[in-house]
Amino acid sequence: MKFTHLNEDGAAYMVDVTAKNPTVRQASAVCRVDCSPEVMQALRDGTVPKGDVLAVARVAGISAAKRVPELLPLAHTIGVHGCAVDLSLEDDHVAIRATVRTADRTGVEMEALTSVTVAALAIVDMVKGVDRSARIREAKIVAKSGGRSGDWVRPEDPQA
Repeated sequence: MKFTHLNEDGAAYMVDVTAKNPTVRQASAVCRVDCSPEVMQALRDGTVPKGDVLAVARVAGISAAKRVPELLPLAHTIGVHGCAVDLSLEDDHVAIRATVRTADRTGVEMEALTSVTVAALAIVDMVKGVDRSARIREAKIVAKSGGRSGDWVRPEDPQA
């Protein structure tokens, strides 16, 4: 296996994508936050003391997608041209899905994954006062399209 982000001396470097042509790319990621039954009911009723948890999580996820190069040192600064963060209240957890789009030289998988994980962190932050057991689980990329490697869908998630 050839390491793409190491030079001949073994030092990390950012891959030069200057010569690549911009193409439309999209990636989706999912994550979940498990919460107590009481918190799930408070989320449904809109009575979490800190406010509108889902609205804050959505905005946190969108903001996070645009800040990936500040967090991941080898990530390229790219234009995030679209980011949708969808949250749904399931029986025992909040399901989070982010889809990020661009027309650029490199993919947006890390932007989608960062989006769902920061949205999850925002949820935990807002409910931790009433549910210290809330936990983040199963953050993963479920689909990507565009670029040299083409389209991919996680096999166990055909709904991606």
